Amino acid sequence: MHWSTCLVLSFSLSFVAGVAFDPRAYTIQSTSCRAVDRVLDKDININIDYVDVNPAAEKSIIMVHGWPSLWSSWGCQIEEFKNEYRMIAIDVRGFGGSTHPADVQSSSTLADITGDLTCVLEHVGIQSTICLGHDWGAEVCYEAARRRPDIFYAMVGVTVPYLHAAGPFADSAQLAAVMPKLAYQVFFENHTTEAVAELNKDIRRSLRATLRTVNSAPPDSFLTSTSTYLSAYDNVTEIPPIPFFAPSEETYFIERFSIQKFNHTLIFYTRGNRYGAWQSAQAQGNYTIPQPVLSVLPLNDPVADWVFAATYLKSAAFLPRLTTKTMEGAHWPHLEHSQVFNAILRAWLETLDYSLTPAQRVLSDEL
Repeated sequence: MHWSTCLVLSFSLSFVAGVAFDPRAYTIQSTSCRAVDRVLDKDININIDYVDVNPAAEKSIIMVHGWPSLWSSWGCQIEEFKNEYRMIAIDVRGFGGSTHPADVQSSSTLADITGDLTCVLEHVGIQSTICLGHDWGAEVCYEAARRRPDIFYAMVGVTVPYLHAAGPFADSAQLAAVMPKLAYQVFFENHTTEAVAELNKDIRRSLRATLRTVNSAPPDSFLTSTSTYLSAYDNVTEIPPIPFFAPSEETYFIERFSIQKFNHTLIFYTRGNRYGAWQSAQAQGNYTIPQPVLSVLPLNDPVADWVFAATYLKSAAFLPRLTTKTMEGAHWPHLEHSQVFNAILRAWLETLDYSLTPAQRVLSDEL
């Protein structure tokens, strides 16, 4: 079995080493954050787990994973940038060691998760930062930048473009009608309990089924069912290991994901959370993100044609300082081709003005 290593670049962008990321070398920290349980109609405390790399650095990046993932999915970016940036990588609420309100359906909107980010940043003493998100984590970063430009002065969205709330609300069925391989989201939305049970039956198999690459792709029918998630693999006895993890990384990933399993991870797909996120943005009436934005879109994602999606949604109209880059890769390009992604990210980071104060950045963005 061959797996990807993190190809670390020197400042001159020449390859210097191939290293396997060791997540066990990093200390998990935790902080208590306020959350709301909308079913119980009361405030509660949840714990958000994170790693804090190079806390002495002046510049910082907070990293937000998507579904189904963990903080350690940013291993190749941590290896690349850890000597230059303070890097905060979180387990999103409900994933790994980060806890969650009992209510999965409506108590974790993008605004709620933005609150978790600001809670962690306050806990570690960071006043302003760059938000780097993948998949649904990208949407969290877009929402964080939209809501809190005083804190998030730039952001990077990987794989998924800006899914703004400027138009009418669209549920999973409407989205799947345009992009058929989003049919699995209909299953997650309409049959959340059944979906969790299916995913929990074999954590390793569920993760291996999802985290694939172009050269180790899922079956063609994967993601096309509205009544099951894994049936495309019914004739596959043993799904190959996750191709971009070393065996020790995959073992860690499965162990940490198994802490809470998939019990609270479908928060991005439930109607209550999605409608709540849309409704909140509609109430504010502001969809434009004036800060610098880097959108990195893969060209071979079996989930969707994200370049088409960005055009269809007119995402760029709400991002006046947008830089869009495309690259080869499936849904996890920052892992599948980490050296290419890291080079794109480094080149963009070098264009940012780090000399401004938070207040100056907000004023600059408004001008």
